[in-house]
Amino acid sequence: MRAILLVLAVMINFSTMAQWTYKVTTDSPDGGKIFNGLVTFDDLKRESTFEWMTSGMQSYKPEDKSMSLLKFYLRQYDMVVFLGTWCDDSHNLIPKLAKVLELLDFPPAKVTMFGVDRAKTTTGGEQKKYHITNVPTIILFKDGIETGRITENVKVSVEGDLSAILQDEMNGHEPK
Repeated sequence: MRAILLVLAVMINFSTMAQWTYKVTTDSPDGGKIFNGLVTFDDLKRESTFEWMTSGMQSYKPEDKSMSLLKFYLRQYDMVVFLGTWCDDSHNLIPKLAKVLELLDFPPAKVTMFGVDRAKTTTGGEQKKYHITNVPTIILFKDGIETGRITENVKVSVEGDLSAILQDEMNGHEPK
């Protein structure tokens, strides 16, 4: 029985690892790395040439009021994120998002993140399903329904804009 459980655990582990795959190419304008496909925050943190990820997370200090609201409600949502590892706006916003989610202890399984190339396409074509025109794009879903998105830049802050989406949804407003 233990052997069966061990084999099952190994199979689950390999299938989980297999779904987090991305293609790495070299960016022609600057020689940087482009991650295309499913990625995780850990993938971005592990890449030694992505100093923007580590330094951005270390320097970001989220605002307490919005964090309190997010801590209580955000777990009810799933998140889909599109970023360009070549994109300055992604370099600015994605580390802040990672820091916010880390401080909230937000379950990584509730975040699906895709790296895109300069044409803003993914290896699996997911950008079409989510109508991606700019990166970064952060989309919140509740019960499979989109409740709001942040596209390219924030109005207030990552945590402030996420809080605004949650408040709008709780007040019955249509997604913006």
